[in-house]
Amino acid sequence: VQLQASGGGLVQAGGSLRLSCAASGDIFSNWHVGWFRQAPGQEREFVAAIMWRDNKKQYADSVKGRFAISRDVAQNTVYLQMNGLKPEDTAVYYCTTRRSLRATPFSFVESMYNEWGQGTLVTVSS
Repeated sequence: VQLQASGGGLVQAGGSLRLSCAASGDIFSNWHVGWFRQAPGQEREFVAAIMWRDNKKQYADSVKGRFAISRDVAQNTVYLQMNGLKPEDTAVYYCTTRRSLRATPFSFVESMYNEWGQGTLVTVSS
């Protein structure tokens, strides 16, 4: 499956953006689709993930209550609604899939994920 992330841009602190991750190819029921981000000079970190079949969701503590992940099964697309953006949210955001043949717990570990999109830049000004 190939992933195409979009929706990044420049926004003032307190503003909102919605990122989209469109998948070409099938996403199977036990897969997870997630978002990671990488700020300049820092390692890539987990942001949020969603279970394709059950619609269960997991968030990093740093974004809980501000970000919401959702999916559109018919469109093979995952969204990340980001509200209350802060300058520290500035990063390149990547969508990714975690393949699995069976239901598995969420993982915060980058190496557990398989395909990656090209990234979309989010810049939050103070």
